[in-house]
Amino acid sequence: MPGHKGRSFLGCEPYDLTEVFGADVLSQATGIIGESEANATALFDTAHTFYSTEGSTLAIMTMLSLAVMTSGEKRPVILAARNAHKAFLYAAAWLDFEILWLMPKEQEHLCSLTVTANDVEKALTSSHKRVAAVYLTSPDYLGAVTDLSAIASVTKAHGIPLLVDNAHGAYLKFTDPDRHPITLGATACCDSAHKTLPVLTGGAYLHIAKDAPREYIENARMVMASFASTSPSYLILGSLDLANRYLAETFFDKFSALMPNSDKFRQRLLALGFSLYGDEPLKITVDAASIGTTGEALSAFLRSHGIECEFADRRYLVMMLSTETTAEELTRTAEVFTEAALKLRREGASEQNPPTLALLPSAMTPRQAMLSPSETVPIAEALGRIAHSPTVSCPPAIPIAVSGEVITEQAIRLFEYYGITTVAVVKA
Repeated sequence: MPGHKGRSFLGCEPYDLTEVFGADVLSQATGIIGESEANATALFDTAHTFYSTEGSTLAIMTMLSLAVMTSGEKRPVILAARNAHKAFLYAAAWLDFEILWLMPKEQEHLCSLTVTANDVEKALTSSHKRVAAVYLTSPDYLGAVTDLSAIASVTKAHGIPLLVDNAHGAYLKFTDPDRHPITLGATACCDSAHKTLPVLTGGAYLHIAKDAPREYIENARMVMASFASTSPSYLILGSLDLANRYLAETFFDKFSALMPNSDKFRQRLLALGFSLYGDEPLKITVDAASIGTTGEALSAFLRSHGIECEFADRRYLVMMLSTETTAEELTRTAEVFTEAALKLRREGASEQNPPTLALLPSAMTPRQAMLSPSETVPIAEALGRIAHSPTVSCPPAIPIAVSGEVITEQAIRLFEYYGITTVAVVKA
């Protein structure tokens, strides 16, 4: 293996290896992969940084497995912010932990919640059950960054691990100041390296902090192997390895050169009347409603000019930068936004805010729901039915109805708002 025998069809085949002699084995990593992970560990200043060729999803499964494994509870409780990626729900189904949802009163968007240290403290002290771990997403999909340092102080005081979905923030270790979750006190976190670094799609990290329970380091690789393919992509591994040198030698200078151009671009958008959301450096989230249009219309306009955004809904449009984004690309994009503002601006446009998301009543655990027979029904027929699997595209991959929850009128309004016409429900 592989069957292409190194002959070029796509051009990358000569580098597409399997675990032949000298190439090491990811599930054991005592050779060159182990050496490369050691380099990443030094760069991120962790107890150990593990490679994933299956994205942050694999790292999320592993983090949560470690929390369950070390909890000492038959069915442990995870306190999680409600804007969790659907990978969290799949983990809940397979690991069968109980979810205590953290839903602050101030809810900006399906993808974005402001979670404070006080919110976490109140949830932990008011819970009648022992919480095994706190799970947060930061940065979130719209670019809001949580005050993890303050929250970590709370979780440490309670002796509870803090797990962070940092899929969009791998680069935050290498900015000034360092805003990476591990630096700010997380016990473990995942980074989707491919989202913001020059890494092939699927390349990700699982970081374990130096003060994490010993069992996390001892069991992480075994747990990862239990969920992962036995045929990891060596192309992805190679790109993660090359990223180490990029981070050590190139990233900071390129990031520093990008920021003035990014700031200039943001100022041009503000001058055009657009409002911006979030504070993540490499994400620009435009509030399309601020000029009376929709994110979807703005996205379509950009696409017609050869510019593809990361995500758009009726309210927001999200663009992701990287250190490979050029000043010329930002200048051209600003010109297209100028034209868009002239053509799409409307006065007195209807409110684009989505219906408020509330916690739905639960009739089954995620595991019970996902392992039940299912059927797909039109949204109009879903009232009172039990959600089966998360019905949401990726992006943004934030479920409206969690598996096992009863679909309410409010949930139906949200499905309709996001253009979802059918939903998978537990078969009656």
